[in-house]
Amino acid sequence: MRKHYIDNLRNITILFLFPVHTFMIWNDFGTKFYVWLGENRLLSTLIVLINPWFMPLLFALAGVSARYSLQKRSYKEFAANRVQKLLIPFICGMVLLVPFQTFFCRKFFFDYDGGIFQNLQYFFTNYTDMSGYDGAFTPGHLWFILFLFVISMFSLIVFKLVPYEKMVSKIEKLPSWGALLLFIPVWLMYYLVNFGGFSLGKNLALYLLGYYFLGNDKVIETLEKNIKWLALVWAAGIVALGVLYWNFAYYGDLLVNFVGWSSILVIMVFGKKHLNKKTKFTEYFNRASYPIYILHQSILVAVAYYVVQICSVLPLQAVLIAVGSFVLTVIAYHIIKFIPVLRKIIGLSLFPTISKNTRRSK
Repeated sequence: MRKHYIDNLRNITILFLFPVHTFMIWNDFGTKFYVWLGENRLLSTLIVLINPWFMPLLFALAGVSARYSLQKRSYKEFAANRVQKLLIPFICGMVLLVPFQTFFCRKFFFDYDGGIFQNLQYFFTNYTDMSGYDGAFTPGHLWFILFLFVISMFSLIVFKLVPYEKMVSKIEKLPSWGALLLFIPVWLMYYLVNFGGFSLGKNLALYLLGYYFLGNDKVIETLEKNIKWLALVWAAGIVALGVLYWNFAYYGDLLVNFVGWSSILVIMVFGKKHLNKKTKFTEYFNRASYPIYILHQSILVAVAYYVVQICSVLPLQAVLIAVGSFVLTVIAYHIIKFIPVLRKIIGLSLFPTISKNTRRSK
């Protein structure tokens, strides 16, 4: 039976991208953004409270989904699906979407008055820190898709060498305090293949924990029985992180990874208890959330570029950028999904298919 809370958690997490990337316009991390209006400690602290868990949760949920997918697909079929859903959209997005962000970045910071095609040439011939915040080459927000593709392919080897069935008994015997301590390998793996804070090692660890650990019903039941003290530990970590960043701009790796993992455990229990149902929200965003992820940042940067020129009130700017970019992203998704030549950009097959279940429901 499909676990709808996995879908709902993934969909809700992706929607968090709109406020988080909007707040980045005022971040005080020392890295700026494609459009940046100066430092704001409140908005930066809000990012700090969300950042430790929202992208890690997506990798963990991808691991959970991989286990259920491999129950229906062979490894070869799974790999082919990952090429279609991840690699092709990544390549298309690197040509058609990400350079669009750096185009507005150059206009904002450097008064660039050239065309989009001239910027495309600049994008692919200039390499600096890979952030793109100076207009040079960057994978942008598509780093997630690239990482997920690499991790998905590599993990097939791990799954072959260490079958899930051989790990079940050990996993189900792990107490909740042991589950909490799993943040340690996540933290240690953070330093493996790390590109300026974007860690392939850490996200591999989260994906594997999703596959072997978080997708197990008995594990979630054990966590649910101990949710009171787990939630207290999580809350203490969140408060400590917020206070330390607000007062001292402290963002230490150990605390961040602890808060991130404890957040994931609490969120999984919350999701199973309150979000394990199929709603119209679930049905819509199961189809739309991934295309929205692919499209959102390029549209958000463009919206921000124009909003900050016509509005100078920060709260209103933030609302207009977040809400405006969300609405335009949804509109773009609905337009693109009906254009066969563009469907693959947002991870949709060239021609939509109707499942047997859908036919029966009609």
